[in-house]
Amino acid sequence: MGIEIERKFRVASDAWRAAAHAVVPMAQGYLNDAASITSGAQHASVRVRIEGDVAFLNIKSREAGTTRQEFELPLPVDDAHALLKLCVGGLVEKCRHLVRHGAHLWEVDEFLGDNAGLVVAEIELDDADEAFDRPDWLGAEVTAHPRYFNLALAARPFSRWDAAERD
Repeated sequence: MGIEIERKFRVASDAWRAAAHAVVPMAQGYLNDAASITSGAQHASVRVRIEGDVAFLNIKSREAGTTRQEFELPLPVDDAHALLKLCVGGLVEKCRHLVRHGAHLWEVDEFLGDNAGLVVAEIELDDADEAFDRPDWLGAEVTAHPRYFNLALAARPFSRWDAAERD
């Protein structure tokens, strides 16, 4: 079993672009919906993701906070395409830019399609209390805001958020 410790932030400027050293196109969907998690009927999201030329089935628990269980299994890409057709909600498409800052690797997700205009940065840590160097281009932390979960973006994309939700 893997444990993921992740923090998520809005991005305040495009200054990260100059430091990006790789980009990976991604498309993902969910075999269960956000309502099943929110209601407590299910305790994990089940995601299918194609990252460039590889694919994965991912199961992630939904505990509150920065730490959750995560299981990731490789899939043949053809199987992933077939599974994406079975997903509920919309497809979440994004370009993941890799940015090294200080001792950490940041993943800056620039969303496409119905989520275009949303850009978030994630950092994975070894410990929930681990200190990290905060880049100047980082905005407000949104780790605890469920609307920023990819599962939620599949159900209610950024294009449907009102002005207050976008701040």
